[in-house]
Amino acid sequence: MAHKTFYAFTSAACNYLPKVRLLIQSLKRHHPEIRLVLALSDLVDDPAALHGEAWDEILTIDALDIPDWRRWTFTHDIVELSTAIKPFVLRRLLERPDCGGVFYFDPDMVLFSRLDDLIGRLQQSEVLLTPHQNKPETGLTEVMDNEICSLKHGVYNLGFVGVRPTDTGKAFARWWADRVYYFCRDDIPNGLFTDQRWIDLAPALFDGVEVIRSSRFNVATWNLTTRNLSGSSTKGFIVDGEPLGFYHFTGFDSGAHRIMAAKYCAGNPSVKALVNWYEDETREWQNDPLAKQPWAFGRFLDGTKICRAHRLIFRNRADLQRRYPDPFAADNGDEETYAGWCRKRGPREYPEFFPKPSANADWSELTRELTPSIAPHTGGGLPLAARLRGAATDMKQARLLGLQVLGVLRREGTRGLLTRIRQAIAKR
Repeated sequence: MAHKTFYAFTSAACNYLPKVRLLIQSLKRHHPEIRLVLALSDLVDDPAALHGEAWDEILTIDALDIPDWRRWTFTHDIVELSTAIKPFVLRRLLERPDCGGVFYFDPDMVLFSRLDDLIGRLQQSEVLLTPHQNKPETGLTEVMDNEICSLKHGVYNLGFVGVRPTDTGKAFARWWADRVYYFCRDDIPNGLFTDQRWIDLAPALFDGVEVIRSSRFNVATWNLTTRNLSGSSTKGFIVDGEPLGFYHFTGFDSGAHRIMAAKYCAGNPSVKALVNWYEDETREWQNDPLAKQPWAFGRFLDGTKICRAHRLIFRNRADLQRRYPDPFAADNGDEETYAGWCRKRGPREYPEFFPKPSANADWSELTRELTPSIAPHTGGGLPLAARLRGAATDMKQARLLGLQVLGVLRREGTRGLLTRIRQAIAKR
């Protein structure tokens, strides 16, 4: 039998490179036999600047065979995009003839011991998942902080997933990619949290999904209340009597990680030592010019910053998606580009969000209707009947629909408006 290669990948933009390097180094230290892949949700002017690192391969977003990838990218912020590309990378790696299995790790994770037990479990399963909690909380505050948080964000933490290259594993990757192509967003009121909430469905939809309940994997502040971490960076860390496998330093830059660690583990010197160690280890790379470069998809091509309203409106408007195939195009002074539309039409159709959101702007107005991130090729957008019903009961929707009708009349005349109405009716 031909030798099979295990792959491990992470997904990030350049701003996360200091963390990526620490993760990759830890993987290389404990598993030099695994092929390490960086999936980049970014573009760099000089790709050679990313060579010579510990990873074995780089996959950039423009090389992942994502349909209509530039228009699709525009509908996501940096976190959404970094998670949205994960199943596309997974799908590609699983199709490689030499692939024996694929692990994904979030860039803010670090390995502290070998994962031979995980590799063995994957050879007996199709998909491996780790839950946010593996034991019930006992205090009301902990229930609110951790268990209710999991109900909002997802039962399983998608900072880790393992998939075997079987028919079921590949079907899982395709399903996940199909879902996040249209619905990868931070939108908890609509039941979505980037790529993660979808995986709550996986054990019900696919055979061979195994939930890994060992306390040594995916340790984080959301489960330190029920896990006993001891040891040090020199002697090694132990969790519930087992060597620490990997730790998740989520929320580190915002300070949330330290706050929660102090709240629940103030008396544990090992937790404090681990958090201080991570800060020290990542500090040396903070001044890397690559890590400080602006995100490639954060501005229009003329340098104007893309704000949240730009993305949400474009995501929710199939008509704008069809009209502007490259939403990043620079403003040319009229409405021939999406940037131009935002400057001229945006303030009239969405006055509360342009040129900047008012202090009491209700962002739910832009997220209330759950629409695909990018219009399906068959048309997409809200059905005409649904839009008319909404306009009849909601003044804001009525105003928006009226402005859109006036815009079509101005650009295309009465014949154009009638053509659009006939098309909408035909698609019902």
